[in-house]
Amino acid sequence: MSYFENIRTFTRIYELGSMSAAARDQRISPAVASARISQLESHLGVRLFQRTTRSLAPTEQGRLFYRGACAILESVESAEADIGDVTDNPRGVLHVAAPLGVGRSLIAPNSPGFTKQYPLVDIRLRLSDRKVDLTAEGLDIAFFLGHPTDSNLRIRKIADCPRILCASPEYISEHGHPHDGFELQRGKHNCLMLRFPGATEFQWELDTPDGPRKFDVKGRLESDDGDVLTDWALSGAGIAMKPIFEVYEHLQSGKLVIVAEKTKPSYVQMACLYTHRRHQDPKARLFMEFMIERINHAISGAYPKR
Repeated sequence: MSYFENIRTFTRIYELGSMSAAARDQRISPAVASARISQLESHLGVRLFQRTTRSLAPTEQGRLFYRGACAILESVESAEADIGDVTDNPRGVLHVAAPLGVGRSLIAPNSPGFTKQYPLVDIRLRLSDRKVDLTAEGLDIAFFLGHPTDSNLRIRKIADCPRILCASPEYISEHGHPHDGFELQRGKHNCLMLRFPGATEFQWELDTPDGPRKFDVKGRLESDDGDVLTDWALSGAGIAMKPIFEVYEHLQSGKLVIVAEKTKPSYVQMACLYTHRRHQDPKARLFMEFMIERINHAISGAYPKR
């Protein structure tokens, strides 16, 4: 085991607060992670973590060493970035996160093309509609829809994505075809909600003749998985708000129909987040450029502007 690997394992244990979580993150066994920490502690002559059967916490020496360890890793990554820029032959593992719909529709289908073009890069793609923490989860890039509030990250805008309200023909036949958000707000329709932990209210922002307005809508079904909402809409359970690219095929086939067209949803920003670094990892930069080109083509080329 190299000293550098021991340091990298130490930083992930420190950040995740768990030996087993760090081991999963690095694709090693907990026993290997523990051995790396033991080697590091033996080399330094100090204890880096206080460990019990139920908890793990850094010691004062561990907290001090973490700052230096981060500086070491950043220096190595910067050196690798310099080499990658010179050789134009990036290598290593790239950890990428994306929402389920974005990931399945856009990122996953294009990832094999990137690894074919850059065969020394491995992609680890995580798909989830929950909010991710780039630092804590060891991510290099996170694609997202919306407006993040974390000012410690860099944001690269990709596109403004058109959204629609849609339902199945079966739902419309049974409950009627709403023409605008005011009908939805009256509570006569079942609105399918994308809700995450901590959300306190349901509002859909729709464009009206007087400008954007937030509508309080209600529904009996909610999920933190956007694809579940699509499935519910297809089954006739209610009305969903979706980016067009996620349901385009269903609209083309007639399995879903656009409703409330007099008050269309506001566009949603698609962008990617990455951490502040003196040197941006060339493989991360190349991956973003590769995906942005293809995402823009899918969004602006396939779907007409208003």
